Amino acid sequence: MGPGPPAKPEFRAATVMVRSLPEPGPQGRTPFTFDSQFILSHGWNVSNKGSHPAASRKPPLVHSSRRLGIVFYPDPVLLRAAAPVTVFDDGLRTLAGRMLELMREAKGVGLAAPQVGEGIRLFVCNAVGEPGHDLAFVNPRFVELTGSDDHEEGCLSIPGVTVNVRRATSVVMEAFDLEGRPVRAEATDLPARIWQHEVDHLDGRLIIDRMSSSDEVANRRAIKQLRDDFNKRKA
Repeated sequence: MGPGPPAKPEFRAATVMVRSLPEPGPQGRTPFTFDSQFILSHGWNVSNKGSHPAASRKPPLVHSSRRLGIVFYPDPVLLRAAAPVTVFDDGLRTLAGRMLELMREAKGVGLAAPQVGEGIRLFVCNAVGEPGHDLAFVNPRFVELTGSDDHEEGCLSIPGVTVNVRRATSVVMEAFDLEGRPVRAEATDLPARIWQHEVDHLDGRLIIDRMSSSDEVANRRAIKQLRDDFNKRKA
């Protein structure tokens, strides 16, 4: 997800909560401080029982030697649903780390694996934009969506295009960390919007699929240019 233009007032102060699964009880509900859980270099400092049932030590899921970069609309990988991750290994962690680098280089706040040409259900994000606040979620799914708000969004894979998108203001999401351990995460406001934008990518849905008639008119030239550029690269 791109930063988007500041056309509306700033988001309210957001909250993010993360806890392990199975449900550890009220005492296991830990405020997310951004410097412990989900950070790639440190992992978790709370108890996580169990792991993804399909987790294994098979050959790497991705080939880290392949040069990764952000792919642009209308690349086909952006238009189809991503496959669930079944292997949690060094290849997955390498991919997530490189995605975070690309996200920072592009000054974005979120990036999904299909946006770097990998059709798997993984996304990374950093709503704060400061070192040590990186998050990574594998095989995410929303179990609760509440509230709604309209806000302009951009996308790193669709540069030059902004769309007014209505999304839930509060979400509860179940996912896995990069080690295959189940987690439950809750967020409001900007982090919640980022998570919904990235899960849309994993489902093959883009912000241009949510355009109103006025958005279509405003973005027509930029979208045509992206299609022309893509065709030139493929020629």
